[in-house]
Amino acid sequence: MGVADGVSFTGRLAATLLAILLLALLGRRAARLLRQPEVVGEIMAGLFAGPFIVAFFGTDVLHSLLPAGTLDTLKLVSEGGLALFLVGTTHKLRLGVQRTVRRAAGPVALGAFVLPLVTGALLAGWLVWRGDADVRGHAPASAVVLMVAVSLSITAVPVLARILEERGMLGSVTGRVAMFAAILIDIAGWILLSIAVGLASGSPAGFIRSMEVLAAGALLALGARRALGSRLGTGVVTRARRRTALVIGALAITLAFASERLGLTAVFGAVLLGLAVPATDSAPWESAVASVTRAGRGLVPVFFAVTGVTVLTAGLDDTPWGLVVVTVVLGALSKVGGGYLGARLGGQERRESLRIGVLMNTRGLTELVVLKVGYSAGVLSPPLFLAMVVMALTTTAMTGPCLQLLKTREPRAERVSAGAVT
Repeated sequence: MGVADGVSFTGRLAATLLAILLLALLGRRAARLLRQPEVVGEIMAGLFAGPFIVAFFGTDVLHSLLPAGTLDTLKLVSEGGLALFLVGTTHKLRLGVQRTVRRAAGPVALGAFVLPLVTGALLAGWLVWRGDADVRGHAPASAVVLMVAVSLSITAVPVLARILEERGMLGSVTGRVAMFAAILIDIAGWILLSIAVGLASGSPAGFIRSMEVLAAGALLALGARRALGSRLGTGVVTRARRRTALVIGALAITLAFASERLGLTAVFGAVLLGLAVPATDSAPWESAVASVTRAGRGLVPVFFAVTGVTVLTAGLDDTPWGLVVVTVVLGALSKVGGGYLGARLGGQERRESLRIGVLMNTRGLTELVVLKVGYSAGVLSPPLFLAMVVMALTTTAMTGPCLQLLKTREPRAERVSAGAVT
């Protein structure tokens, strides 16, 4: 590539990145007008930009706007940005809460995880039994069943936290129970997701190798967490806060691509690094991780756009829309129902249990990451991926209106009590 070609390529790439970020901004503003979490508008704007261009202007126009070289570079940018963002996301998966909250959240997490898990397994089992290769894909049946089961069971901690904050529920008992339950669900979800990716190899040796890599990474992460959380580690990061953020960012990207070469997908390296960073209230560590997360969050719209172009455009024509409807209905009923039953078993009142069930139905960005992992590992076919994406967006968008409906139907005294900080 000559100098002129390099300048032209750089200019095209910069213009494409700017267009994606502007599109994400428009999506966030549209979501605010519709009283939805901003991430919902951002996801929809990015995911469906590519399919929109194909539907109205044709594939040739899309390829002229995004030639192969530009798209490949955008893929690398999106994976790097996602790795940076996941460091902060997994770093927030902490378990330090009051005993009363833990006691109430346990049954909620169990109900909101197990019922969708079983429902997803039954849905995937039905697809495998039907034998439609275009829909169920060509991965081993065990990997497909587990991947679909995990996909229905996820609750997105970052989006849930934003919804609770916007509605003044973050300090309430309901909010604390929902958050802790979501953290437990996500931890279990990441573990089962790694098993599903290992099963995708189709051979016992490949599965064992993937599990060995994951186990070794987890042990290293725990060891690093203890070492970095020591007085010496905290002192080093205090003196070199900016350089620490750069090191964490570089490690996140390096480990992401290294984990992919070792048989897992890229996100697991970043997840393990997020778990390795000490989960303390130390300001230096929090500041360093927050800087890395902000950088990744700014590039997440590229992940949405690339996913829409590379995956959704391939799945639109082959997707049975009956499957989409069934997936959305089962996803919502199993999550809300499981959260409600778990909350009731945990001693919550009927209205609070229903509110918790609705909150558990929030899937958002975490779900999209899980789905992309499944697609990249060859487990989810494009039609199944599209059905799951629609389910994730629909159930997340339902959360706000359903909470508002519950609020308008309860007595004023109960509304004040639900939002009270305890």
